[in-house]
Amino acid sequence: MLSLEQEIKALIIASLALEDMQPDDIDSASPLFVEGLGLDSIDALELGLALQKRYGVSMSADAEETRRHFSSVKALAAFVAAERKDNPAPLD
Repeated sequence: MLSLEQEIKALIIASLALEDMQPDDIDSASPLFVEGLGLDSIDALELGLALQKRYGVSMSADAEETRRHFSSVKALAAFVAAERKDNPAPLD
């Protein structure tokens, strides 16, 4: 079973069509934007939609809070884990 960080790395690659990358190519602690992975604001929107669809989480309208969540894979995984804990998926 993949760790949440590995799942998010795979989601980043799939949702942003980064075909030349593998999950292990992405450092969990490195920045996702600018000097890190080099994502831009359009990538952030696409990734936010993919996270919402996959994990049922929604991002805050607070730009500073959202920037913190998107700072790295590790930060995204912590956000998703916290949201899932606060809002568990309904039982089938």
